[in-house]
Amino acid sequence: MYVIGISGMHNSIDFKKRELPGLDPRHYRIVQGLDAAAALVSDEGVVAAAAEERFTGEKTTGGFPVNAIRFCLEQAGITMSDVDHVAHGFDYRPSAAHELNDFTAARFHEVYASTVQRESLAAHWPELDWERRFVPVPHHLAHAASTFHLSGFDESLILVADGMGETESMTVAVGRGRDIEVVRTVPALHSLGTLYGAVTLYLGFEFGMDEYKVMGLAPYGDRERFFADVMGMIRLGEHGSYLVPALAAANRDWREHETLDGVVRTLTERFGSPRSPGEPIEQRHMDVAAGVQAGLQATLLHVLRAAKEDTGQRNLCMAGGVALNCTANGLISRSRMFEGLFVQPASGDDGSALGAALRVHTQRSGIAPAGRMAMPFWGPGYSGERLAAAASGDPGCQARAYPDFDALAKEVSGLIAGGAVVAWFQDRMEFGPRALGNRSILADPRSAGMRDHLNAIVKQREDFRPFAPVVRAEDVHRFFEIVPGVEERYAHMLFVVRTRPEHRDTLPAVTHVDGTARVQVVRREDNARLWTLLGAFGERTGVPVLLNTSFNLRGQPVICDPELAMRTYAGSRLDHLVLGDNLVSKVGADARVPEPAAGGSVPR
Repeated sequence: MYVIGISGMHNSIDFKKRELPGLDPRHYRIVQGLDAAAALVSDEGVVAAAAEERFTGEKTTGGFPVNAIRFCLEQAGITMSDVDHVAHGFDYRPSAAHELNDFTAARFHEVYASTVQRESLAAHWPELDWERRFVPVPHHLAHAASTFHLSGFDESLILVADGMGETESMTVAVGRGRDIEVVRTVPALHSLGTLYGAVTLYLGFEFGMDEYKVMGLAPYGDRERFFADVMGMIRLGEHGSYLVPALAAANRDWREHETLDGVVRTLTERFGSPRSPGEPIEQRHMDVAAGVQAGLQATLLHVLRAAKEDTGQRNLCMAGGVALNCTANGLISRSRMFEGLFVQPASGDDGSALGAALRVHTQRSGIAPAGRMAMPFWGPGYSGERLAAAASGDPGCQARAYPDFDALAKEVSGLIAGGAVVAWFQDRMEFGPRALGNRSILADPRSAGMRDHLNAIVKQREDFRPFAPVVRAEDVHRFFEIVPGVEERYAHMLFVVRTRPEHRDTLPAVTHVDGTARVQVVRREDNARLWTLLGAFGERTGVPVLLNTSFNLRGQPVICDPELAMRTYAGSRLDHLVLGDNLVSKVGADARVPEPAAGGSVPR
């Protein structure tokens, strides 16, 4: 059986722009249905998965994922007529909430209704019966399936938390075998994800895109200064319950609900005037970020303690946008509340496409995926001939092929040790927001100036944002505080851990201001090429750790194909590009070695 899962609602932002013209551009992101993606599941497991943004170049697009669908079909060597079902990671039904006014009624019929998705499918594949083939899946159930069915656990507690599904913002469930049973839900009007997103807006960032910036800013702040104010907006109740009355009461009407102006007004009353995009970041802003991060963590632990007591479960699976908060995940891991812990690497709404496919395939085939997923290298891969052609296609660059990969790894490790920043393009693309070693930018973590160099010159982003270390499984305990025996938990760059005190000066480019790092652990069987490069760098420097960030520039999705990789490299300040077995350099250019930053940088 073949099942394709899809996410996204292609006209969500366009509808809002048409019906509510003149809003702050950031308000148009306060919608359902971004992060469009497609995933294909067969009886053998996950065949392919990719976000639509990787093909169109529009970050977080909600556009109908026709390119991602076609890739999945091509990867499997099938046509759409071979697919038994297409599952969508939302299941909106008519309700009184959608008849609140003309705006909400029109939005339901033009954006949310399942007929909209069926019409999009019929426009591309008109010969097929979409009344029979199309299956809507409740949003949080899709998220739950995406994490539980790939966790390798026979049974587990499941926590899904995000901005909202159809009507809920958090779901606690228990997975057993092929079944998922919902235990508790929290209504969307009391959403932790939306509160965190409102703070993201208040701090001058983009809702639904930049929450990780708030997470990165938080360690610079005083978590105690505003913690009581934050917890005044989140009321913890008995036995794991909570409310977020600031959301329910602050927005005075449906228009303010669409802009979160009422919530931002409440935040202004508590914390002072909001920061506009581009304005300097003050200590007050850092303290607000620290306070909301602490409030989120306190609430998640409150929920999980009660859920564990109620269900007796020893394992935990997590998904939904809140599960991409690596700092909170690290705290949950360090609490040792659960013996087993798995976070879906594509926990955002792109992952709901995967979960919808897994849910429908599992229920209708009777076959549950076996074992824990390894690396989500489910995107496009390219032949050696195509990589070589792309590598030699720019007259301003020179390419050298290395038939012996060990020799290539040795050469690249020397370039990185000398201060070069290297784009690394290998095999199939990752699914999810993290570059896990196949579409990466790699650099020397020992250089105190490397973080500032990458932020300012290469990535062109805020200087407070940290970078992640990647390290082999056999070396991780030497540098980072991780409990032995759970190394696979850290394969997907989803947990913040502490850098060992004796190595914080050794790894300044990947150790955040609070002594932590968002570590990625690599096993040889999961990514032999990156593992080999790490070994070569370790032999050369004594530090088998590299800085790993995604291969993209400001405003650009992670790179998908080799031709775009070459164009991006040629127009960037990157020093070298590795395309498969080919090392590409710019003619006449020397690697720039960043000067050490005195005392590190301070957010401005």
